[in-house]
Order: sequence, then structure tokens, then C-alpha cells
Amino acid sequence: MTSLAQIAAFGGVVLLGAMSPGPDFAVVVRRSAVSGRGHGMAAAAGIAVGVFAWVAAAATGVAALLAASALAFTVVKVVGAAYLIYLGVKSLRAALRGGGTLELNVPDAGGRGSWAAFAEGLLTNVLNPKAALFFVALVPQFLASGLSALTLSAVALAGTVAWFLVVANVVSLLRRVFSRPAVRRAVDGLTGVALIGLGLKLASAGRP
Repeated sequence: MTSLAQIAAFGGVVLLGAMSPGPDFAVVVRRSAVSGRGHGMAAAAGIAVGVFAWVAAAATGVAALLAASALAFTVVKVVGAAYLIYLGVKSLRAALRGGGTLELNVPDAGGRGSWAAFAEGLLTNVLNPKAALFFVALVPQFLASGLSALTLSAVALAGTVAWFLVVANVVSLLRRVFSRPAVRRAVDGLTGVALIGLGLKLASAGRP
């Protein structure tokens, strides 16, 4: 298998993982729907940086240590689950408050809002120990075939950010629909329930 084919294979597996429904997807959809394209793209960038970090950790053996250590795995799992539940409760509170009207003609707020969205995406990803298990199983196979850790990390970052930027932009195109308070309440409510459910599922998960 040529290097180009190996890169394509690795990128395809990472992309399929990114496309799987999960907390990353929920965060980008909610940020894009409620706060706009800019915040959705910032969350997508945070998730991609998290994936880059996990690939680098898997390549250097750090992720393997996490996966092998019951204590470390449990700590990350509990913190990650608590963070997802926190985001879910926050989203449900927004739904109960009823949101409000969305100014479609006002550009997305930048500054601290975008950084908060970036941090939310980053933390959602890096506090998920299942990502460690995924990359610990995947990355060594491609390192053994001759690809460098930097190449794998760059491919993972590019594929992940590309997918979630598509999600952010598609959702933002429907922003006029999300400008309706009832729709925004529904998005907040469904996202909140999903995040809490994912958090509880993560909290109850054991190491394979």
C-alpha cells in the first residue's frame, strides 16, 4: 500500500469516527443553530484540535498509558461525563427560559463568545476517554506502515475540521428557522437531553 493510499485510509477511518453521532456533533449543531456560524465553526476548530492532540498522544504512547491505567481512565471518564452533563443542564435551562428572538442581520458575536465555543468543542473531545481507546487501536497500525505521527495528526485534524465545518455551515443556513423561539427551545431541549444521556452513558462505561 502506498503512502498516499495509507493516508487516505487513515483519513477515511477518522472521518467515519467524526461523523458518528456523539457529543462533538451535538455541540457543533447547537452552537451553529443558536449562536450562529462563527461560533459553530469555532466549536468545530476546538474539536479538531482535540483530535490532533489525541492522535499525537496515541503516537507517543500517552494515550496508551491512559487506556491502560484504571485510575487515569476513570478520572478522565468522570470529569468528561460531568462536563457533558453540565453542558446538557445548561442547554435545558436555556430551553426553559424560552430563548428569545434571534437577530438574523447581526453578525455572530466574536471575541470571548468564539473562544468559549472553541473551548467547549476542545473540552468535549479531550475529556472523552473513548477517543483515547479509538486512537490507541488505530494509530499504531499506520505508524507501523511508515507514516509519521505528524502526518497522522495533520490528516486527522484536517478531516475532522472539514466535516464539522460542513455541519456548522449547513446548520447555519437554516438559521432563519432556528430564529423562531419555539424551534430554539426544541433545539436546546433536545441537545440538553442528548448531552446528559451521553454523559450518563460515559459515566457508566467501563474499560474494554
